Amino acid sequence: MTGMSTRKTILQSLFALAVPTVIEQILTTLLQYVDTAMVGRLGERATAAVSLTASVNWMVNSMAYALGIAILSLTAQAVGEKNEAKSRHIAGQGFSLSLAWGGVLTLVCVGLSSRIPVWMNAAADVRPDAAAYFAIISLPLIFRTANVVMGSALRAAKDTRTPMQINLLCNIANAFLNALLIYGAGLGVIGAAIATAVCYTASGILMAVFAWKKTEIRWSAKDMVPDWQVLKSCGSIGLPVMGTSAASCLGYVVFAGMVSGMGTTIFAAHSIAITAEELFYIPGYGLRTATSAMIGHAIGERDPEKLRMTEYISIILTVGSMLLTGTVLFFTALPLMRIFTSSLPAAELGAEMLRLVAFTEPFFGLMVVLEGIAYGKGKTKGVFLVETFSMWGIRIVLTYLCTHVWMLDLRAVWYCMIADNIFKAMMLLAVYLIGKRKETDILQTADVR
Repeated sequence: MTGMSTRKTILQSLFALAVPTVIEQILTTLLQYVDTAMVGRLGERATAAVSLTASVNWMVNSMAYALGIAILSLTAQAVGEKNEAKSRHIAGQGFSLSLAWGGVLTLVCVGLSSRIPVWMNAAADVRPDAAAYFAIISLPLIFRTANVVMGSALRAAKDTRTPMQINLLCNIANAFLNALLIYGAGLGVIGAAIATAVCYTASGILMAVFAWKKTEIRWSAKDMVPDWQVLKSCGSIGLPVMGTSAASCLGYVVFAGMVSGMGTTIFAAHSIAITAEELFYIPGYGLRTATSAMIGHAIGERDPEKLRMTEYISIILTVGSMLLTGTVLFFTALPLMRIFTSSLPAAELGAEMLRLVAFTEPFFGLMVVLEGIAYGKGKTKGVFLVETFSMWGIRIVLTYLCTHVWMLDLRAVWYCMIADNIFKAMMLLAVYLIGKRKETDILQTADVR
């Protein structure tokens, strides 16, 4: 195959995998958007109650995401090898792990739901609704975990449309249930939580069913029996990802806690701006997922040219797409904020923050695509080290100084966040370039675990 033909094939594959994934990410983000926008009509206190535990919820989701990355990497390499028995076995292990891990997360999150708002320094009148919201959406964590893990298995098997379709169905249901429960039944924040929990449950069941129906990953009962060799491989890939997520999300919790102490209006503006910005990250995250899958396939196929070109094309596409979304974010910041809140002061303050961060979207794109390359190779330790140092050594330390020592405003806090993202992008680029010298070794030892 010529270089031009290889590039064309890789581009087609990336778009085929990434476009449904981007749409799925948009739909997933809309689940949070719908809650925030509908609850936002009830006032700042209701908005703060839903937004308060968003960082903790990200951390919980990231625990499932770590397992999903391990399953995606191992399954994609097995699919690249065209070893159906292995890909089915790994999927079966992933399903068992998702049930066990989801059960543990449910017990922990529901048990701590009343304490989390206190730890995050929430206003006393916000705490009851925030605790109830988090407890309710944590009840179906087994299904949420299955949704993430089995969705990863489907993507590794080159099927990104099914996860997209499942999320479309569940988002339509969520919007309907929100209208019915928040306003029709007058349940407010509790109604939003119930609607979200129902949709999480449905999506988890559907994802598991459709994953099992996929020929390449249709596991049997014996594939679900713990295989310590596969579990060890999942651990070697997933534990650093889990550490990365824990360091990052715990940092977000501390970060949000410091901002919440600046007042309800400031925290509402900050939280809504963070939620609004998520939509503009989606092209990067979609391409990251597609990149991870294709890197795994190239390693399984022992194709160094495909591996190299997939990396370069993915980097160019991701950084370019994030440059475009950053431009759109800059010019639509205030109208976007007005969707989520009726408070003009909160909307104007949040819009100012979004305009600041819009200029750094390409750096964020570089960061996420380099993570995707590393995850596809199963090389996750470097990402963990960079994330941990940057989050706690840069973002948290500087934010603490800004909010507790120098007594600066929200703009300074967002500069700390921007510095963190740029530093991570540059450090991950350095890790990637250093690792390029070892690509031959990666191909020679690709998943023989």
